[in-house]
Amino acid sequence: MNNVTFEMIVEAEKNLKGIIKETDLVYANALSEKTEAEVFLKLENLQKSGSFKIRGAYNKIVNLSDDEKQCGVVASSAGNHAQGVAFSASKLGIKSTIVMPKSAPFAKISATKNYGGDVILEGDIYDDAFQKAVNIQELTGATFVHPFNDPFVIAGQGTIGIEIVAKQPNLDAIFVPIGGGGIAAGVGLAAKTLNPNIKIIGVQSENAPSMYEAVRKNEIETVTVKKTIADGIAVARAGDLTFPLIREYIDDIVIVSETELSQAFLFLLETCNLVCEGAGAASVAALIAHSQKFKGKKIGAILSGGNIDINMIESVMNHALISSGRRTQIKVVINHQPGELRKFLNCIEDEGGNVLVIRQNRFRKGISMHQMGITVVIETIDKNQKEVILEKLNKEGYHIQSHY
Repeated sequence: MNNVTFEMIVEAEKNLKGIIKETDLVYANALSEKTEAEVFLKLENLQKSGSFKIRGAYNKIVNLSDDEKQCGVVASSAGNHAQGVAFSASKLGIKSTIVMPKSAPFAKISATKNYGGDVILEGDIYDDAFQKAVNIQELTGATFVHPFNDPFVIAGQGTIGIEIVAKQPNLDAIFVPIGGGGIAAGVGLAAKTLNPNIKIIGVQSENAPSMYEAVRKNEIETVTVKKTIADGIAVARAGDLTFPLIREYIDDIVIVSETELSQAFLFLLETCNLVCEGAGAASVAALIAHSQKFKGKKIGAILSGGNIDINMIESVMNHALISSGRRTQIKVVINHQPGELRKFLNCIEDEGGNVLVIRQNRFRKGISMHQMGITVVIETIDKNQKEVILEKLNKEGYHIQSHY
């Protein structure tokens, strides 16, 4: 079976009753104000197992024959599909083997094991793990549960589209992340069947633009995947099943930068009290970046997952704060004499800056025996306050060697 139909999505919705959460679709006041649109967030980051992936995984596994269930399942994933398959297989009493790239976040590896999956780490990106999973499938006879290129998986993900339209039938557009294309294909098919006027906007990381390039060139090619905080959508090659569905049901695909992703993550955390992984924040990143096109419109945005490695949060937040001008490192050289350091710090304090870190160094190259190198990390309200502080330091005669 290669075709995916709306009827399959309706059947998947029945299969998932009592298994998953019908996650909330909530009005996002701060995001609506920022974008001048009416924005509703689909909270799949609060789904069981932490992402939408459980929908497609369970729908695939529950449709296996008894003989297939006896042989177990195998899957490859950067994390969220892994957890969805492990959870679903355990729920149905089936053995699962999950191959994950070595770069997968520790939290996702641990969670997959806790859901009952036998985890194997292979390669640096998803496609390496995929090849290993195929080899295991050939050796064991287990059923391969593809993360996106499978009709039952796509149908399961499409149930999100039914839920969104049921609650907000008159949306102008829905933003949805794209990795291999499973969720976008399913949501696009479901939403446009129920309301053909809804625009579906797919979102990819600029560091892994496989579907974007496939649609642009009208053929599937393998792209080079660079490191991205949106690891959940870091797929090097679009699916041959999802590709034609994306072309039919997705109106546009936009790409977002690492900076846009990190700033969307921080915005959701600060203003909406929502924790998302990088891929989960992709829809909001795209909406913010392209908000001019959607002013006055009624918009849905899918937060696809919340399984971010706790160790990654600080890095993402720091990147967002630096890129938005709210955190700055400044290097200067001052005279090495009493009171000079205080005078320097007072300049920052006078303009409202807050010093987070200060380091002193008399052994930096280019510093005389009468001088001292100072490095400070400060926090500011925004870029404007940062520029005011830098201008004040220059006015007071401090030579700023570098800042970011």
